[in-house]
Amino acid sequence: MARRDPLSAIRLYLVAVDGSEASSNALAVTCDVARRSRARVTALYTIEVPRSLPLDADLAADLQQGEAVLTTAERTAADHDVRLEGRLLQARQAGAALVEEAAALGADAIVLGLAYHRPYGRFELGPLAEHVLEQARCQVWLIRYPPAPEAAS
Repeated sequence: MARRDPLSAIRLYLVAVDGSEASSNALAVTCDVARRSRARVTALYTIEVPRSLPLDADLAADLQQGEAVLTTAERTAADHDVRLEGRLLQARQAGAALVEEAAALGADAIVLGLAYHRPYGRFELGPLAEHVLEQARCQVWLIRYPPAPEAAS
């Protein structure tokens, strides 16, 4: 009996991008996988709006940064021969926005690139990854990168 490729069931990847090296690398990995299985890739940049401001506040500097991150994401995808749809959202919490966007788009997998973070001597995922892992109704891929050489010692 032939085994079915589990990646062939994933037709849409939603990748959280924030301009960090970890998210950029996770996007590149996702594009490689998506190209092989002919899946679509959407990159989501979320601006977290403080509660002291209206949700639709004009956050020009944050919008400009988000556009720059999405432009870089589009170049990364093009380098991997993948067409990317970039989305920019303003939300109170990035984790909730990511889960809601995945559901609205019908994403089959959410991909997060995580830097090694160890505050107070204990490894921590962070609120975004914890929320997505708990609430997402699709696959969640966490790609955690090793600590920086100076942090490893």
